[in-house]
Amino acid sequence: MKVLFLLLLFLHQGVGANGHREEDFRFCGDRNQTQESSVIYQYSPTNISIENTAQELIIKGPVVPNRGNFQSKYSLARTLGRYRFCIFWFESNRTLRLVYGKNSISLGGNPPSNISLGGNPPSSISLGQESQKIKRTRANIFNVSYIIKGGKNTSLDAKALYVFPASPGSMPVWKQDVEKQLTALDNLIAQPLAAATGATERQRLRRKLGELEKMLAKVELEGQNLTFGEATVHATVLRVQPSPAPQHLTFASQREESGEVQRFTVDLPSSLFMMVKEREEVVEHRVLLMDINRQTMFQDENSSHVLGDKVVSISLVDTVVANLSDPVVLTFFHDQLPRNVTPLCVFWQEDTAASSGSWDSYGCTTVTGSSHTECRCNHLTYFAVLMVSSPEITSVHRNYLSIITYIGCLISALASICTIFFLYFRSKQRDQITSMHIHMNLLAAIFLLDITFLISEHLAASSSEAICRAGGLFLHFSLLSCLIWMGIEGYNLYRLVIEVFNAYHDHFLLKLCLVGWGLPLVCVMTILLASWANYGPVSIPIYESMDGRTTNATMCWITSPLVHNTVNLGFFSLVFLFNSVMLGAMVREILRQNKKGHKLKHVLALFGLSILLGIPWALIFFSFTSGVFCLVSLYIFTIINSLQGFLIFLWYWTMVLQARKSPDSQSSSDSAKLQPSSS
Repeated sequence: MKVLFLLLLFLHQGVGANGHREEDFRFCGDRNQTQESSVIYQYSPTNISIENTAQELIIKGPVVPNRGNFQSKYSLARTLGRYRFCIFWFESNRTLRLVYGKNSISLGGNPPSNISLGGNPPSSISLGQESQKIKRTRANIFNVSYIIKGGKNTSLDAKALYVFPASPGSMPVWKQDVEKQLTALDNLIAQPLAAATGATERQRLRRKLGELEKMLAKVELEGQNLTFGEATVHATVLRVQPSPAPQHLTFASQREESGEVQRFTVDLPSSLFMMVKEREEVVEHRVLLMDINRQTMFQDENSSHVLGDKVVSISLVDTVVANLSDPVVLTFFHDQLPRNVTPLCVFWQEDTAASSGSWDSYGCTTVTGSSHTECRCNHLTYFAVLMVSSPEITSVHRNYLSIITYIGCLISALASICTIFFLYFRSKQRDQITSMHIHMNLLAAIFLLDITFLISEHLAASSSEAICRAGGLFLHFSLLSCLIWMGIEGYNLYRLVIEVFNAYHDHFLLKLCLVGWGLPLVCVMTILLASWANYGPVSIPIYESMDGRTTNATMCWITSPLVHNTVNLGFFSLVFLFNSVMLGAMVREILRQNKKGHKLKHVLALFGLSILLGIPWALIFFSFTSGVFCLVSLYIFTIINSLQGFLIFLWYWTMVLQARKSPDSQSSSDSAKLQPSSS
């Protein structure tokens, strides 16, 4: 009951405090009165103005003075010193009132009943002709502040003249208002966004940005332009005076020493202002430029990366600009971009249905240079340059490579199965049986890799995330198994050729299988247990250079780039270095056994060994180059590695045929251990 009583008490107090009618506009300031002075009130139908001189305080308002004249004069206190005065405007009953020190003066209309101020009522004197001859010397008003109904109290700099529209809805915005709004927006942008409410927070920040634009549209300008902001958001207001023959407007930002974008320029065509003039009668144009150095507010669902986090807004006050005949040119100056990315000029498309938006390139053309990117767009809005992942291949070559990969993997999988069956039914000596089983396990790993790769994109298209996660895990397991079995092939060659005594080890093949299949299994299970989200659908951006559109290819794979680079590149680097050493030893041994008439066998043996050891996989490193050499290396890499199982199949049967033609020629050679027997 006590809590309820206190709540009711507070409610009644609120009614008592706010029950009276509040003023629609209030202006307050300090005036130094250095001599006897007076107040002059004049009628002005549209504005409320306050002008201070050493002799007079001149006020203009939208109501006729009380005495019926268009201007009246009121004497002020005779005591000299600093006085605090306030002007109250009540629009509902058209009343303007001045409180000067302890005195209250009704300048026009009927004073509201709730204002009761002490002091003697001042005398009212009609302004005569003699006052017009007084020479006025302006003097500043100090500690100035004003408030609009429903708004906040705003401070202004010391000046001698202030002018406000009579309607509170069209009150001017001062420089201090914009700076306060910019500071508040910078503080909000600096705060980290929660993952759960990220989209909502970004939409709230964009609404704040829209409020800032409205303030910039009404800010008072003393010159031709005004610049605000020193942190994340910079704003510039440009005043364009009307002229018979409009000319294009060029704006250049200040140079930034840090960041990917050093500076930018804006070139607005003259047709922009001519079009606006045809649409509506405008005395002068006002252009708003906003430079935002953070992408926080403009993050789409694809997590697109904006060059230098630089977003530039260009707008014309109270005008929607679209379908320009001459484009707006926005040029970003930056360092040379990485080879594997392509700049794309885009604009922000707000999605009103959802709490998000997206980048779109419609109506914009991208012109690239070594140290700058030029955006030519036929409308005005928020612009940026996206960094689009782009291999240096056209969509035509990308389609050819995709066809080669799918056909190659299918042929490789079939050839691997056939070779496994042929190897299984051949009788060998103990060491040869071990080698054949190692070949069979490598072919089995290649078969699994080909099949899981072929179905990966179809699994990603399914609606089940669990199925895609399992497909990505199995594809990674197959890749690691293939790499490890290629390393085991290198170790087996070391046993056959380099070791002087090839001692037989108990359960040797079982131990190799535990390493070849067990190590990848442990690795992928560790990654899965570390985070279930490490496997799943992965969207790979592909840049279509022919039509300028960005498309995505989705497959089931490793979602974490760190895991992918660390595990896969780490495994491959170790296997590649080890097998390169093994291949070098094989080359030396083959050259040592290079007897006359056996060069073809040696070439075929060398080629087959390199395929077994996965040496051609190193061709992927040449994709980091550029130009024609990059394209050729990608084709060679795709052809050889997608057909790895088929090439092993051809190599095996070629060596079998060669061995059957001359069964005794290699009987005493160590290299015979590397080739199939004709028995």
